[in-house]
Amino acid sequence: MGTSSPAMRAGAVAVALFVVGLVVCAEGAVALALPRFAEAPEYRNGEGCPAVAAGVCDPGLVHIAMTLDAHYLRGSMAAVYSLLKHASCPESLFFHFLAAAEGGGGGAGEGELRRAVAASFPSLRFEIYTFRAEAVAGLISASVRAALESPLNYARNHLADLLPRCVLRAIYLDSDVLAVDDVRRLWETRLPAAAVVAAPEYCHANFSRYFTPAFWSDPELGPRVFAGRRRPPCYFNTGVMVIDLRRWRAGNYRQRIERWMEIQKEKRIYELGSLPPFLLVFAGEVEAVDHRWNQHGLGGDNVHGSCRPLHDGPVSLMHWSGKGKPWDRLDAGKPCPLDHTWKSYDLYISGDDGAAASPASRPALSSTWPVFSW
Repeated sequence: MGTSSPAMRAGAVAVALFVVGLVVCAEGAVALALPRFAEAPEYRNGEGCPAVAAGVCDPGLVHIAMTLDAHYLRGSMAAVYSLLKHASCPESLFFHFLAAAEGGGGGAGEGELRRAVAASFPSLRFEIYTFRAEAVAGLISASVRAALESPLNYARNHLADLLPRCVLRAIYLDSDVLAVDDVRRLWETRLPAAAVVAAPEYCHANFSRYFTPAFWSDPELGPRVFAGRRRPPCYFNTGVMVIDLRRWRAGNYRQRIERWMEIQKEKRIYELGSLPPFLLVFAGEVEAVDHRWNQHGLGGDNVHGSCRPLHDGPVSLMHWSGKGKPWDRLDAGKPCPLDHTWKSYDLYISGDDGAAASPASRPALSSTWPVFSW
């Protein structure tokens, strides 16, 4: 694992001071300001890490893309912290954050988000890209949960358009994940010439339930959509993906996904949000990744958000997909058992915790976190 700085070893953890309260916008609307977060311990590369030059185009970088907004900022901060902590070469990680344009539903401007990230991670290599809601205007359909209708959920479709052309590959991660392993191992996933996306597949899941009876009964749709693919179609979760951006651009995959979103507006062929269009385009063509890299469903289902255990097998990345988010359950005093693991990476400072909520004041986490196995 990466080595910590002397400041970390001494336990000197500063606090990123952000005003918590009400902000009155120019139009007179009132919105909550960003919460306060502690400064995370600083991690440095260990022996054997490649030298990394300045700039985003260095071929030695590991590129990680995530969305960033006020609603899920607490989750994003914990995710970044966990990725840095368990990386063998943390200085080689470059984060690409996709944020809604001001007034676009993200709850905070790019400048506020940039200051929040930089204050908690002063040495972090990152960039923020503005995603405009109008890019998906008219394409989003009603879903089983209102949160799934947020335009920012569809920003991953535009990843190849927003990131610099020199970035040829990226790992896309949802904001409700926690890494307990070196992400470089996921980065090094081999993508054969026929594959654009690599992700853990779950072929035991009932694939048909992700689409409506109208889809399966339509003679132009149904099984015909997946005919001729490399393998039978299986469910995969889009919260953890390795994407070849060069092949994505060359194959116009954003347009292919959006075509299915247009068909959905006409025929109502699925009930969930941004996942089914990905399945329609990529199911049966995904390069399979070990399940350890997406132990998903820890947030329960999309309605109740009940507690769920880890799946059998080793764990490299935990994912609170579903309605229940660990920070919400912790704040409500009704955490699930695994939420306490997430809490160990939580940088949030509540109004009455003060600096006591900083990582230095919590039980120490081993720098060689054991890989879970159940």
